[in-house]
Amino acid sequence: MMKIGYARVSTRDQSLDLQIDALEKAGCEKIYTEVMSGAKSERPKLQEMLSQLRRGDVVIVWKLDRLGCSLKHLVELVSWFIEQGVGLRSLHDHIDTTTSQGRLIFNIFASLAEFERDLIQERTRAGLNAARARGRLGGKPKGLSREAESTACAAETLYKEGKLSVNQIIKQLGIAKATFYNYLRRRNVPVSSYNKK
Repeated sequence: MMKIGYARVSTRDQSLDLQIDALEKAGCEKIYTEVMSGAKSERPKLQEMLSQLRRGDVVIVWKLDRLGCSLKHLVELVSWFIEQGVGLRSLHDHIDTTTSQGRLIFNIFASLAEFERDLIQERTRAGLNAARARGRLGGKPKGLSREAESTACAAETLYKEGKLSVNQIIKQLGIAKATFYNYLRRRNVPVSSYNKK
């Protein structure tokens, strides 16, 4: 069994000393340190530590928020630790998943995370139903990509200038005639039958 510490600060202005001192005092034989915002899930040192963990090891952190970037991320990490036979101790939060009491507290956390997830899904469904009741379709709006939006803008400009025929415009933009008229419709450009050539 090996005690492994993980310490993290968000910016270089902050010091890791307090966390490192506490982790050393707790008996950590190896400490991984990271300067990375908690909002970022991609943390190289955290990933390196996870790859080195063995059954029976205990990960020790100063506070739980040093480890997970969100409650969901923390629950996923600790669930993975438990599956791998790895313990977790948080010095500041007095949580230790190597004890039955610690596992119980963590299971309460996991239940709260699931409850929060269910609430969000419920609110989303209620919002979609309310939008449909008001006559709007729910879900992601069918917008144009940034590239298509700029092509549509160019199509509108060239069409309104009236210097080129539709065939010349679609050839210049490299789009089909149906796409061209679709772009104009989306941009609320009136199309006269005279110009449809």
